Amino acid sequence: MRTANGLGILAATAAMALASLAGAPVAQAEDWGVDISGTWDVYSDGEWARTNDVLIDEKSVRETWTVDVQCVSPIECSGTVQSSLGWTGTARLDDYWFIEHEVPNWMPCPNGTFATGYQKFIMWGFDMDLERRMTRFFDTMAGRNVTKSDSGACGVNKPKVIELPVKAQKIS
Repeated sequence: MRTANGLGILAATAAMALASLAGAPVAQAEDWGVDISGTWDVYSDGEWARTNDVLIDEKSVRETWTVDVQCVSPIECSGTVQSSLGWTGTARLDDYWFIEHEVPNWMPCPNGTFATGYQKFIMWGFDMDLERRMTRFFDTMAGRNVTKSDSGACGVNKPKVIELPVKAQKIS
């Protein structure tokens, strides 16, 4: 009898535990206000460009980004960016948003070859009305578009660095 009674208590306890799980809410992703997933209109302003720290006009560039990131905390996100210009890069949050990709054949060399460029967008949320940086819940970003070559590319012992101011507006 003890064994049957012990099994009855065990079965009742298990049934209660299962019943309590059935009513438990399903875990959902936390929204920390830092996820930038969506479509963005991105404008890099060549009028204010600098090449190796010298103000030199460059071509302005407008592109559309499709961003897909996942955030596991309010300070840790990563994912991908697809540009209307044909490149795909990585996105990560580390105090600022960093969007990076390689640019093949970016810099022509005197010998007819080309050096690879490394483009990095360093961006942050920006409130246009208050004119200040935002860390959460923003639909405008400001920042820098920096592309550089390796030191030693094209036989020059100094990297070529082109930097433009950039602004991004969330479309959807």
